[in-house]
Amino acid sequence: MLFRDMVYTLREVTSPYCTRYFISFKDGQEVFHNIEVSEELYIEFRKLERINRNLQQFNERHSEYSELTETTLNRRALRLPQNVDELIIEEEQAELLHKTIAVLPEIQRRRFLLYHEYDLNYYQIGAMEYCTPQAVRRSVIIAREKVKAQMKQYLCA
Repeated sequence: MLFRDMVYTLREVTSPYCTRYFISFKDGQEVFHNIEVSEELYIEFRKLERINRNLQQFNERHSEYSELTETTLNRRALRLPQNVDELIIEEEQAELLHKTIAVLPEIQRRRFLLYHEYDLNYYQIGAMEYCTPQAVRRSVIIAREKVKAQMKQYLCA
């Protein structure tokens, strides 16, 4: 419930002898009630009103009142979201790439993945496999050509 939507009113009646506190409201059957309450309860209701008003003001200060549409959100985005067609094509290409890499001979596949996925250079791979960097390079190039040929065959089809 927002502060401006209050369904009750607080009233303080001061006489020369004492101060009386009242809460007035309408119930569900639209019957008006005026109840006398203690000073402590009255003070707690006042605190509740103040907290509620502060929350409302906080919300108003931090709310954005401009119309948020897909266009305005896309203008603010760092990267534009892909449409469904692009996502499907990208996923199919990734799946084909994984299948193509999977059918490579074991040595070519391992060297290709170490070079492209794990960013190791030919010297590091050669040291791991106890061979020369030139052999690793040749193996990676042959694997890359096979992958390119398969991808080109798929993309041209």
